[in-house]
Amino acid sequence: MGCGGASSAPADTKSAADSNVPDRTKLHKEIVVPAAAHDVFFAWATSDGAKTFFAPDAKIEPRVGGAFEVYFAPEAPAGLKGSEGCKILDIEADNRITFSWNFPPTLPAIRKEHTRVTVTFFKMSEKQTRVHLDQTGWQEGADWDKGRAYFEHAWSVVLKRLQKRFESGPTDWSRE
Repeated sequence: MGCGGASSAPADTKSAADSNVPDRTKLHKEIVVPAAAHDVFFAWATSDGAKTFFAPDAKIEPRVGGAFEVYFAPEAPAGLKGSEGCKILDIEADNRITFSWNFPPTLPAIRKEHTRVTVTFFKMSEKQTRVHLDQTGWQEGADWDKGRAYFEHAWSVVLKRLQKRFESGPTDWSRE
């Protein structure tokens, strides 16, 4: 019941058109990886694992509050290497890792802003894992829209590299 009396319409009504509106609060990606959940988790939650598919270098401390820094340009000046300053927000071995995530240097107005990325691992079999990646914390504005478009593509690339890592081996960064 709202102010002014009873309402005859349910509070949570949506038209058919509303159901086709994309959820702007979350960017969602998923992929099936030919590996055990433990191995896929290790790839995301450790520096050595991240270097096999995510980027040429990383500093990942697998604990709440630990670093989640992935260096796409390890030779670049400080602040331009990658996800510097990002932290692990939640971690559950073999099931989930959540970390803060910043924007690329190509978006300097929001470079220091952070979203939240949760990667969840669903065991399908002993050698197959479904990976869900959800990025939340989006704000309004042209730069945020550009950032969202950037990550819409970038996370697809990352997940394909993860899949390839388990199909044919680690990424050879000297060729990338």
